[in-house]
Amino acid sequence: MKIKSLDHLVLTVKDVKISSDFYVNVLGMEKIVFKENRIALKYGNQKINLHEFKNEFEPKAHKVMPGSADLCFIADDDITKVIHHLKSLNITILEGPIKRTGACGEIISLYIRDPDLNLIEISNYL
Repeated sequence: MKIKSLDHLVLTVKDVKISSDFYVNVLGMEKIVFKENRIALKYGNQKINLHEFKNEFEPKAHKVMPGSADLCFIADDDITKVIHHLKSLNITILEGPIKRTGACGEIISLYIRDPDLNLIEISNYL
């Protein structure tokens, strides 16, 4: 077997509304509702499904916990424009811009935290 791509991942969050607002307003993702009451955040050809802590859907990870993820997103906008956008929303940049290695080569990255304190890396390929 050979895996082709990542379709979606699940984040366990304290508050689905607060988290979905962050990912929509800060990172420009699209909030979608599926199966009547499930929330996902769509971007490109992928999505993030949100599970509310202590009210997760089955099956789920063995030890779910808000704030345990470390995610890297590739931005369409230049990293300098991303910085300006984050500063306009009073989002603290923890580190960066700094060179890192992405899945397909060298990237320039910066780091922020989402409402659950997950580490969010926003990058451009160099």
